[in-house]
Amino acid sequence: MNKDAIIKIISLYSENDMNIMQAAEDSYLPGKSRVEEIVYFAVKSGYKKIGIAHCQTFRHEALSLKTFLEEKGFSVAISGCKTGNIPKSEILGRGRGTSCNPLLQARELAEAGTELNIVMGLCMGHDILFSQHSGAPVTTLIVKDRKYGHKPLEFFKSQEKG
Repeated sequence: MNKDAIIKIISLYSENDMNIMQAAEDSYLPGKSRVEEIVYFAVKSGYKKIGIAHCQTFRHEALSLKTFLEEKGFSVAISGCKTGNIPKSEILGRGRGTSCNPLLQARELAEAGTELNIVMGLCMGHDILFSQHSGAPVTTLIVKDRKYGHKPLEFFKSQEKG
């Protein structure tokens, strides 16, 4: 890549983007867990209020993470996927039961003033909507994968066995 192309690409990054990039580099901790890296990243970034957007399937884990983060000195807001208790038929025009509500999750965490949001197992598509509408940077801790027990890398192992 020539120098002009590199300069053009670098110009895409705001100062905030560069700060996030540096904190990410600084948070690479060999031998540490993703949760430990998130804590280190939040500290390096100066974040004090963390949000957790979770699927109801991961309520127990979300509450455990909340407790852990609070013990580390963070203020934590949490929002479950069924927030608002809106019938699925009201949002989608069809379906039974209570709808997941990623936009309200994003709004609740924004109203709580979160500076970093963590996604825990939101459904495919709901995670996208939450990230698009989040008022703060988003990182994913758990990816929902119903077939492989929330370990999507297992897909590739299954392909090798073929």
